[in-house]
Amino acid sequence: MAEKNWHVGSTLPIAVQAVVCLGSAVAPARAFALSDSFAPPSYLGKLDPNMVWEALIGGIVVCALLVAIALWIHSSLRRTKRLQLRRNAFVSSAMNNLNQGVVMTDAQRRIMFCNDRYLDIYGLTRSDLWTGMTGYDILELRRQRGVLAVSDDDFYEKAASPNGLITELPDGRAILVKYFVLPNGGSVATHLDVSDQRKLSRQLASTKQFLETVLDHVPACVAAKNIEDGRYIFANSAYERFWGFSRDHAVGKNARELFAPISAASIEAADKAALNSPDGQFRNEFEVDRAGELRMVASIRIVVRDESNKPEFLMLVFEDITDRRSLSQELESTKKFLELVVDNIPVALIVEQVKDGRYLLANRSAETILNRRREEATGLTASDIFNPKEAKLIIARDEAAIKKRGMITEEHPISTKDGLRLFLTRRATVLSDAGEPQYLIKTHEDVTDRRQTESRMAHMAYHDGLTDLPNRAAFLQALTQMIEACEGTSEEFAVLCVDLEGLKEVNDVFGHALGDKLLIEVAQRLQDSARGGVVARLSGDEFGLIIDGKQPEAGLALAQQIGEAVAQEFQIDGRAVRAGATTGMSIFPHNGADGAALLANAGAALFRAKQKSRGTISLYQPEMDQQIRDRRVLHQDLSMAIKNGELALAFQPQGVAGHSVAESEIIGFEALARWQHPVRGQVSPAEFIPIAEESGLIVEMGEWILREACREAASWPKPLQVAVNLSPAQFMHGDVVGLVHSILIETGLAPGRLELEITEGVLIEDFDRGLALLRRLKALGVRISMDDFGSGYSSLSYLQAFPFDKIKIDRAFIINLGRNPQSAAIVRAVIDLGHGLEMSIIAEGVETLDQLAFLAKEGCDGVQGYLLGKPLPIGKYAGLVGRAETMELALKTG
Repeated sequence: MAEKNWHVGSTLPIAVQAVVCLGSAVAPARAFALSDSFAPPSYLGKLDPNMVWEALIGGIVVCALLVAIALWIHSSLRRTKRLQLRRNAFVSSAMNNLNQGVVMTDAQRRIMFCNDRYLDIYGLTRSDLWTGMTGYDILELRRQRGVLAVSDDDFYEKAASPNGLITELPDGRAILVKYFVLPNGGSVATHLDVSDQRKLSRQLASTKQFLETVLDHVPACVAAKNIEDGRYIFANSAYERFWGFSRDHAVGKNARELFAPISAASIEAADKAALNSPDGQFRNEFEVDRAGELRMVASIRIVVRDESNKPEFLMLVFEDITDRRSLSQELESTKKFLELVVDNIPVALIVEQVKDGRYLLANRSAETILNRRREEATGLTASDIFNPKEAKLIIARDEAAIKKRGMITEEHPISTKDGLRLFLTRRATVLSDAGEPQYLIKTHEDVTDRRQTESRMAHMAYHDGLTDLPNRAAFLQALTQMIEACEGTSEEFAVLCVDLEGLKEVNDVFGHALGDKLLIEVAQRLQDSARGGVVARLSGDEFGLIIDGKQPEAGLALAQQIGEAVAQEFQIDGRAVRAGATTGMSIFPHNGADGAALLANAGAALFRAKQKSRGTISLYQPEMDQQIRDRRVLHQDLSMAIKNGELALAFQPQGVAGHSVAESEIIGFEALARWQHPVRGQVSPAEFIPIAEESGLIVEMGEWILREACREAASWPKPLQVAVNLSPAQFMHGDVVGLVHSILIETGLAPGRLELEITEGVLIEDFDRGLALLRRLKALGVRISMDDFGSGYSSLSYLQAFPFDKIKIDRAFIINLGRNPQSAAIVRAVIDLGHGLEMSIIAEGVETLDQLAFLAKEGCDGVQGYLLGKPLPIGKYAGLVGRAETMELALKTG
């Protein structure tokens, strides 16, 4: 403790101690000198004794002072040395506890310091080092020990670079060396073990490569762009294949720098719509110009947000639907970006490891199929997730896809939380670099609703859209089956044709909406009367029934019951409505051996009954051929009517489906024939059109209608469209394509303004010939529309065979909107179907604002009906076609 205090004491106590010691020595001497008894004269001679003592005391004081100064200097040096040693020990201890090796040299490259971590990294000891050792010496020592594989020059050059030098040691460790030259000429080198960081980097690179491999095998085109400047930041392989340039060419550029103006404008409009969408998503279809070739693509755009829910980038997925329609899939450029894209793919995506069948990746959409969160599914197999029966089936299909090493597409049910759902599954095998199956990519698309829609559409082909009764096609099938069952036996059955009397009056007085409700009520009463027998709606107000049993008694009894049931008052929307039923009947086998003959003879009997009186029942008799003679007379009158100019055209407006009449801009008219008979007066088209079709006059009449409609439309100041019906007979007789072409040239009407409406009868008679004629007509530039869609039995196949421009929904499906959920579902399905096939939709028979609003909301393109206007001479619509303004101008200038 004394020694310590000595070392740490200041110079002042030491000096004080010296002075005290000196004073102690001098005081007695001084006292002794002052005494009288101390003066040996013999010894000092002549010297003054006082001076001698003063000199002696002064010398002692000087010596004491010198000793004190020497002691102070010695103490300071020892203290400074101890402080330096302690500082050196502290620095050495700190440097030795660093997690990286450190070597310091002076200006002559001699090693001034080397910490323990450096020795530990390279397996050296302190005994391996010597005094005056240089940096070159220690590098040579490491080279001899096998822990350095580069030359001295390479070592110092690379270590001094910004990235430093990474040295691989024999035990697999990676050491990052950085070399710094100090201002005094010396240097410092740091050696850091980065083995863990390099391992993590490799793992991240492997994960990124895995995700990129997965998404590069997705056949949909995926890209992403910055929201701020619209420049692309990512594109996948499918994107490269579609556009014909590399993703490196696209990254960093915007749409206007990459694509033709028409394509860039469409892309930017879709981007803007996605950014403005409330849910951050936008789906649309548009045309793009790909190297001068127009291609139709369907796209979905999604605004991807970060953890703070702020828009980060715009992701877009699109597919070429010109020749086919396929899944939209997405890709990412970084691990975080790829995960966000996968999560936003609108189909279930699962990636499975081939070697053990474990799921490696699943997006959020896949949780519906897995019945659990995707994080919980990772690492599990199909056997762990699904019940044994489903798992066995899934594993078998997976193995088949892996064995094929290609794409396998199939549909199968999967149990979900919402019950059993039908999924369209695609399986694709991803091969490793060695060419062996490594991953299995599976996408699942829920097609339950689509298949249900197709089922409903198939039901529509054989059922009446208004009453849901079997239609004429289904009725004829039932007749054929009944005949086959009764042939060779004594069994009989009757065919009844029932005409609903008073429907026209109801429509005229109360409107078609109430008339349609009357038809529904009548259909129900017919079914109740038939008691399980076949009941069908053959046309607007005509029904057909089949009744077995002893004839004609059973048939007459049923006809009587029907008449009584229909005659009872109907209460519809608070109104009392009355109707009647007139019935014609034929009997198998006496009145015909096939369904067509039985139905025709029942129709002849019905005509006879209507001739007699409303509400009567008539059994077919051979003398009813008079009816045929009467029809021939009407046929002769019709033939003269064409020549005498008794026919005229009425035009019914067609408008855009707006939410109100004011918003429903008129875009065209449908031309309809009207006959003013000199004796009979106005003859209904329902009477003379069937006669014209049966007799072949429809060809001559159709030519006149087409020419007059085109001539009239060509004179309109506004370039509105005009729609004209073409009969199947016009396709079977004569050159309909040449006729249309010549009339267009003759009248000067632009082909794009003419819309030809056809029924499926054009394709029924001769499918190949009808299809060829339609394609030639479309080549002229005119538009082709499918009329009365859903009223036949094969409309879906024809839509698949020919790209119609427009589909007209039959009025029977419009009348119940707002009252019948099934009708709304069917209309919605037809609209979706048409838009999916790139066809516009127009609805006939729109008579209420509710119907109009529903159609506008569901995206129907156009409407036609009494709500917009009745069929009238074009003069009544002069203002709509632009003639009113012309007349005003003429009056002002004349």
